[in-house]
Amino acid sequence: MNKILRFVAVLFLAASLPGCKSQYEALLNNTDPDVKYAAAFDFFNQGKYTKAAQLFESLSAITSGTERDDTVQYYWGLSNYRARDYYTAETNFSTFMMNFPRSPFGETARFLRLDCLYRSTLRYELDQVPTHTAISAITEYVSEYPDSPYIEVCDNMLSDLNERLDRKVYESAKLYYKMEDYKAAQVALRNVLKEDSDNLYREEVLYYTAMASYKYAELSVYEKKKERYMTFVDDYLNFIGEFPESKHRGELDGNYNRARKFLSSLTNSGAAAESSVEK
Repeated sequence: MNKILRFVAVLFLAASLPGCKSQYEALLNNTDPDVKYAAAFDFFNQGKYTKAAQLFESLSAITSGTERDDTVQYYWGLSNYRARDYYTAETNFSTFMMNFPRSPFGETARFLRLDCLYRSTLRYELDQVPTHTAISAITEYVSEYPDSPYIEVCDNMLSDLNERLDRKVYESAKLYYKMEDYKAAQVALRNVLKEDSDNLYREEVLYYTAMASYKYAELSVYEKKKERYMTFVDDYLNFIGEFPESKHRGELDGNYNRARKFLSSLTNSGAAAESSVEK
């Protein structure tokens, strides 16, 4: 009996699908602006944003130049935004801003365009061109609309995006350290702060710079050790000067003591040699 009921249900569903599809297609092809307008908002209010976006797009050709024009255009973008199609929504809002600069939806549209750009950015490991684009647009908005109710959100976006850029350059430089190419790591890490002294990962950059210097000296031939340990000592002193309470302090202190012991042994050996010559 259950099998029969399930079979009937499947038949009923299969039979109903073409009708639903035809009904929606009829709405898309309908040229009555009132019918299509009501249907578009009905889908939007039900959370069926993809269908709503298609209806608003179709409706835009009918309502162009009418009093409904900006409303339709705005909700077309908002439907795509709610459907998480941020690329299309950003295009919608950009066009909207150009066509309706004085619309009551204008301020929200400007912000939503920025939010689309922000949401279209990628993880720090990936291409950061979208991040730069978003930062430029958000910075321009904050400068142009300092009293906007969205300023705090924009500031949070900028903080997140700038952190992403800082992390990318830091992680790229640290990669040399992970590969145990300590000389290249020294150069790359120093360049991070040379190009941006306010990098949010400054403590970690200085830590790995010092560690790269120490390991480079440690692995060097005897004749090169003195010079390279002295470089590490400079890096160590720079680090603790800025971050005396760092979690890395213990490890670096240990390396510093070993470096000093080696340098002291050279000094003692030199003094002993001079003493023997004098005698």
